[in-house]
Amino acid sequence: MPEMSTRYLNPVLLLIIVIYLVLGTFYALLTPSWQIPDEPAHYNYVRFVAENLRYPVLQMGDYPHEYLEEIKARRFPPEVSIDPIRYEFHQPPLYYSLAVPFYGLTRFWPPAQQVIALRFLSLLMGGGIVYLAYLIAREVFPTNEVLALSTAAFVAGVPMHLAMLAAVNNDGLAELILAGILWMLVRYIKKREKGKGGAEGGIPRRLAGLGVLVGLGMLTKTTTLVSIPLVLMAVVLTTGHRPSPISHRLSAISYQLFAIFLPALLLTLPWFIRNASVYGGLDILGWTRHDAIVVGQPRTADWLAQYGVARLARDLLLTTFRSFWAQFGWMGVLVDERIYLLLALLCAIVGAGFFIYLARVVRQRDILSAYQKAALGLLALSAFLTLLSYLWYNTKFVQHQGRYLFPALVPLGLSFALGLREVLAKERAKVIAALCLLALLVLAAKGLLTSDFNKWSMALLGGTALAFGLKTLLPERYDDSVFALPYLVLFALDAICLFGFIVPYFR
Repeated sequence: MPEMSTRYLNPVLLLIIVIYLVLGTFYALLTPSWQIPDEPAHYNYVRFVAENLRYPVLQMGDYPHEYLEEIKARRFPPEVSIDPIRYEFHQPPLYYSLAVPFYGLTRFWPPAQQVIALRFLSLLMGGGIVYLAYLIAREVFPTNEVLALSTAAFVAGVPMHLAMLAAVNNDGLAELILAGILWMLVRYIKKREKGKGGAEGGIPRRLAGLGVLVGLGMLTKTTTLVSIPLVLMAVVLTTGHRPSPISHRLSAISYQLFAIFLPALLLTLPWFIRNASVYGGLDILGWTRHDAIVVGQPRTADWLAQYGVARLARDLLLTTFRSFWAQFGWMGVLVDERIYLLLALLCAIVGAGFFIYLARVVRQRDILSAYQKAALGLLALSAFLTLLSYLWYNTKFVQHQGRYLFPALVPLGLSFALGLREVLAKERAKVIAALCLLALLVLAAKGLLTSDFNKWSMALLGGTALAFGLKTLLPERYDDSVFALPYLVLFALDAICLFGFIVPYFR
């Protein structure tokens, strides 16, 4: 498929963004106020900045654990104040500064309506994430428009991601900036690989712009700190292997890093100095103060002592999976167990396809260009660092929330698309159909022996075997339509989660 001109917006991409905005609008309107994790604390930050024209300082008492648990259990009745919930006051200021005009325009509205206005700000930022996901994937695979569109559809369609983007929080802006950084980095790698890096005698504007974006990310949320090693990797790998004297390469690397990180430092230094002055010592991110004030939040060490390693690991994996896809409210609104089973089977099949794709790349080295390998390596590092930061956070606190992995959603979406394409190839589809049929027979035999038939699992395996079997019989002209089906199911799942579980739960 030929590369599409960047002057025009692909109509399918436009449709994906419109579907995302329509579904997100329903989530923003129909999810009751404060029934999204941490939303009251983020709202109070916006309100403080708007009313005091300065940034708050996190203090003891800003995390009233027992009070928060009580009003969560009562589902935030209107007569109960959310004013004491201020534990996000250590966050960097950019999102809240951007939200102040929205608060100002609605300052005479009731809080419930103000929340909806602020949710739309996050929703618009999410539309930018979807668009950048498309651009990143198309930059890596410029001749495969389907991969780019499917990556965007994945980012738009994960139900929990949609719910978090239709909320008052700084997550959407952080993801938007991080996606922008990834897009700039893959473009940077492409230009360097093609020898279009430009002269290095003056500060390159693109590198300075990248530095500004890195700085803005650090002024939004610490999840964007993964951009620092990503920048280092991109610069060192693309410049360090060039056939020139090592002194020239080191000079070029130093120059480019200086051009990137100087603007980032100039942007963030005032905020870091401010934090050092109010929190003391080297607590420039406010983490030490945050860890000290969240008294009552479950600590991993306590859970280990009480439940043991096996239970903790099981809870981490199970809850992370569920809350990545669909576990709403304050982790209290789960969907039907059969939906989780369907998603688990989908992930297993697509995951197997992705590993098959990686094996093909290793065996057939000409499948990808040097640039594509470098770009995919960068995206893989981004996902790995996000996972690492998630696991590190869980060494301190019990925070088994899959939403913390959303900064890696773009590389995950591209990996999902690559794996899905692999398993839908005719020969692979035959193998998947056979394996599902074999698993169905095993379950049937187990049911005969134990008189305990897992009917849903058997139906799911049988349906999957039938679907992949039919795929092998379809002409190639239907491949794109078949490829689009899982993403249409994701969008349908968004509606099912909202109208079938979230709305009834809070009714």
